[in-house]
Amino acid sequence: MSQAVDNLLSILDLEPIEVNLFRGRSPQDRWQRVFGGQVIGQALVAACRTVDDRAPHSLHCYFLLGGDPRVPIIYEVDRIRDGRSFTTRRVVAIQHGRPIFALTASFHVAEEGLEHATPMPDVPGPDQLPSHFDIEPKLLAAMPEHVRRFFSSERPIEIKPVDYQHYYARYFSRQPAALPSCVWIRAVDRLPDDPAIHQCVLAFASDMTLLDVSLLPHGRSVIEPTIQSASLDHAMWFHAPFRADEWLLYVQDSPVATGARGLTRGLIYTHAGRLIASVAQEGLIRPRPDLAQA
Repeated sequence: MSQAVDNLLSILDLEPIEVNLFRGRSPQDRWQRVFGGQVIGQALVAACRTVDDRAPHSLHCYFLLGGDPRVPIIYEVDRIRDGRSFTTRRVVAIQHGRPIFALTASFHVAEEGLEHATPMPDVPGPDQLPSHFDIEPKLLAAMPEHVRRFFSSERPIEIKPVDYQHYYARYFSRQPAALPSCVWIRAVDRLPDDPAIHQCVLAFASDMTLLDVSLLPHGRSVIEPTIQSASLDHAMWFHAPFRADEWLLYVQDSPVATGARGLTRGLIYTHAGRLIASVAQEGLIRPRPDLAQA
């Protein structure tokens, strides 16, 4: 197993410290804040650890404070309801005595029912596209140091943008890019067969590119020093089984940006075209020209 995937699984393997209490750690990659997808994935792990016979079908969460990567995160699970068909859990992530994140997740027994889904767009397959790992040297040079370290290091999730040229053009020319934005994603190595692991890994990955999509119509990016960005809330629905170590197409758009906030949505498909998850997120995308002189 690659070191990056091994580290991801280690980060998602929370330490139980008491009934309904778990402790998680952050990777020491020198990010200024805890990555939002990490907290989503860890909180979902904590919720899953308190449910035996059913899988999560939805989660809704709020980012309350920036996380401190230097200290552990305590996850407290509230067993709100155990019904005949649905189970509800609320998880609060705590650091320095204060809540930094809150998640509510719903679990459902497996049932048969009516089915329909929006079809997957016709896009080039992942084998036809360059990887995020093949990022151009000039793009690396334009990134802030902590972001450059991230892109230069081994990562657990591989990303292949479908429109590679437009995806990166805004970094240099502020050229607006058309929506939707489509990227192929997968874990870089095989994961354990436990379906909950795949759901938690996808929850982790779902936050990696979503906020940036609300800046694409403006030719801007979250790595710009004059854009103050942060995920504010995040929602996710799981529709069908999948493997996060196989290619998944993440189709993302942004219907509106206003008041320094951008709303983004995503549909996630298997390589065969089955819709397996939906995502929505609102994020802060505040222009800060004063930061250019900081």
